[in-house]
Amino acid sequence: MRTSPLPLTVGELSEGELLDRILPRLAGGAAALLGPGDDAAVLAAPDGRVVVSTDTQTQDADFRLVWPNGYRHTGFDVGWKAAAQNLSDINAMGAVATGIVVSLTLPPATPVGWVEDLADGLAAGVRGLGATRCALAGGDLGRGGELSITATVLGSLDGRSPVLRSGAHPGDVLAVAGSLGHAAAGLALLDEGPAYETLDGALRGLVELQCRPVPPLNAGPAAALAGATALMDLSDGLERDSLRLAQASRVRLDFDLDALRARAEPLRSAAALLGADPLAWVLGGGEDHGLLAAFPADAQLPHGFAAIGSVLPADGGTPGVFVGGHPAASRGWDHFAW
Repeated sequence: MRTSPLPLTVGELSEGELLDRILPRLAGGAAALLGPGDDAAVLAAPDGRVVVSTDTQTQDADFRLVWPNGYRHTGFDVGWKAAAQNLSDINAMGAVATGIVVSLTLPPATPVGWVEDLADGLAAGVRGLGATRCALAGGDLGRGGELSITATVLGSLDGRSPVLRSGAHPGDVLAVAGSLGHAAAGLALLDEGPAYETLDGALRGLVELQCRPVPPLNAGPAAALAGATALMDLSDGLERDSLRLAQASRVRLDFDLDALRARAEPLRSAAALLGADPLAWVLGGGEDHGLLAAFPADAQLPHGFAAIGSVLPADGGTPGVFVGGHPAASRGWDHFAW
């Protein structure tokens, strides 16, 4: 009989015992014909096509268990974010998520409670973000030297064509859905801010949006139905991601500086606290997982989208991004910028 007062760790359980603690936390979804428990799950593919995306979070590269401001990054946070960032990629194709599988690499000293919290966060993220058709279909467990979580999400286009990055045309309107810069402000508070316990509710909200982003999951299919010509997830920052869209579509993107400054207004208190520029967070901060879309000039923007610029022919045939008439700095997240 175990008598240690210390938290139970994964190294003290067999794989089967750990799975027994995880699987009951993972609810099925409307697309699940067979959920977790066998060698593979079986999901419905309504129109015969499957959209797929995958993403990884690794300890000390994508999250820290304890941040400099004292915030303790929970398993629930990691599970929620694993759901959010992958669901957002499906959303950015104009598709609807139908299933998610997760691979966990766990050091033996990982508390079992942390892993249970991760499963709870994953399930809560799927439900809380409104992915009602998404089945939590299982995954894989492994032992390793650092915490690593890889989620793979499958989705359905429901008979629609995918909305690609490469379809923007001169004359289109640029619009965004979701927040810009909030997660970046939250990250700055985690890294450089005062103790988390001293932050007021609004500042804590920014931290929460970094740890538990809220992508606008209904916006992708709505954009597709409204005739969006191009669509992408904003995970690495507006400037960096929009350059990818400009290059794929062979166009110039012009962002309205006043519209972006308005987006920075809710971030001014955090910026004043840290001596930062809130517009820099709007332009270069990722992980809000909003959407950038191009729509024909005569299209009615779907609910939740706001115009922030326009699409022009590429100058000299060279795609580019401009903010207020000036070339953008291409700020944003780079996974290999050490």
